[in-house]
Amino acid sequence: MSQYGSERRPRALSDPARGPRTAASRRRRLIARAALAGAVLVAASGCANSTFTRLGFPDPASAEAPTILHLWQGSWIAAFAVGALVWGLILWTAFFHRRSRHGIEVPPQTKYNIPIELLYTAVPTIMVAVLFYFTAKDESQLLKITNDQATSINVVGRQWSWSFNYNYDAATGQQFAAGGPSVYEAGTPGQPPHLYLPLGEKVKFTLTSPDVIHSFWVPAFLFKLDVVPGRVNQFELTPTKQGEFIGECAELCGVDHSRMLFWVDVVPPDQYKAHLAQLQQQGDTGQLPIGCGPNAGVGENGIPCRVGPMNGIKGKNSTGGTAW
Repeated sequence: MSQYGSERRPRALSDPARGPRTAASRRRRLIARAALAGAVLVAASGCANSTFTRLGFPDPASAEAPTILHLWQGSWIAAFAVGALVWGLILWTAFFHRRSRHGIEVPPQTKYNIPIELLYTAVPTIMVAVLFYFTAKDESQLLKITNDQATSINVVGRQWSWSFNYNYDAATGQQFAAGGPSVYEAGTPGQPPHLYLPLGEKVKFTLTSPDVIHSFWVPAFLFKLDVVPGRVNQFELTPTKQGEFIGECAELCGVDHSRMLFWVDVVPPDQYKAHLAQLQQQGDTGQLPIGCGPNAGVGENGIPCRVGPMNGIKGKNSTGGTAW
């Protein structure tokens, strides 16, 4: 018996069998602590600022924007899950099947594992199908047109600025009389125009172009839609946040594309009506040419104006009838 109560002596610190295991254990503890600290930091930053949870998206400023934000977040969650699984399998294979663990040059080889092959074929197919389902569902909801709008605004994208025809519906080719006077305003690359919207009221947008493809994009609304010559694209939106927001063209449309900007002023409904009255008072009444249909412009009435999204060759108008 020794003073330690047994004939076994403590293993020396320089024991060659213990050294590598001790170093590996220490590295694993450091990695685990670093991962835990990173998770705590990420969680703390997410609690302190919603910018992280929005994953780069701006703060939503419309009633429809959360639908787009949730689709974006769900896509990232799925991507992170797939990434964690793939990296986990790679690291597990690298660490637990390295040669130093089994001492042989080439480990046992396995081929024609039918269950594994079926698994890595079926799982990606299911994932793509799920993402497609949620994308199609949200897209159908966002592009649904109702009959309870407070006003209708025709947005005309042209090289290289924007025109806004208030209380004009390009999908039907008619004035939206319930919204007030039919007026317009336009801008230039050097003087971006202002698009006024009533706070908390549903607005129908009809998008047209007389020249090339543009794209109507307001980042704060988390939504953009192409402006296509000869076709009327349409959507509805309800602004929920008062203020001034930037808008721009998101489609390369020519030499001054970068200057094709506009401002969106979301104001209370009474202030919105006052702005339309001011446009009427200064003589900006009627509609500027939209590039197709009866309001195509002088000498261009023969240009057909199809209403999107695509429905065969001719397209349909907002009431389901054949487009002009």
